[in-house]
Amino acid sequence: MIKLLSISGSPVAASSTEILLKRISDSIESALGSKHKAKTDFHRLNELMYLPCQACGHAPTPNFCFFDDALTPIYQQLAECDCFLIGSPVYFDAVSAQTKAFMDRCNCFRPPDYKGVQQEHRFIKLLKHKRPGAMVFVGDNEGWIEGPRRSIAGFFKWIEVTNEGMVWYRSLDFNKKGTVVEDKDMLKEADLLGEKLTRLILKEYAEK
Repeated sequence: MIKLLSISGSPVAASSTEILLKRISDSIESALGSKHKAKTDFHRLNELMYLPCQACGHAPTPNFCFFDDALTPIYQQLAECDCFLIGSPVYFDAVSAQTKAFMDRCNCFRPPDYKGVQQEHRFIKLLKHKRPGAMVFVGDNEGWIEGPRRSIAGFFKWIEVTNEGMVWYRSLDFNKKGTVVEDKDMLKEADLLGEKLTRLILKEYAEK
């Protein structure tokens, strides 16, 4: 079973962010074909109740966090997935509040190494296996993409996900949701990214 995890940080259901995430995951499932069974878990962060990071200062081992809330089952999915997709609208040259809160709460995927177990740095790498991943952004022509891109790229490194690309959709009408369905070139770009991720997923499986 190949496990895909897709996270939307958009506050809007059926948004362009969501549509592109689904397009990529559908492309992966289609490219995998009948030989490989796939399961996609999708979460809309805006519908979940969870605390922002409380900077506890201690490692929650063996759990991923001290707090038991809507993110608890998602932690396990994130740890076990074979491919990770995350999408966010671009607000003030950054990811959405929902996306940032989720990323912050994943801090303890590398808990502080107070006992000096891992000599090369101050954090313990809990996840040893890297997985391919990609990001989706929705903004406008005036938006600065490097801020949110760098934020999620850093997050990927933290949770052992390799950054394999992004789709950036520049919406021309924010009074309408889901306008990306009218942009065939952007949908094709999402399809191609899904196909690329599929090749990497299968390569990982072949090497196991």
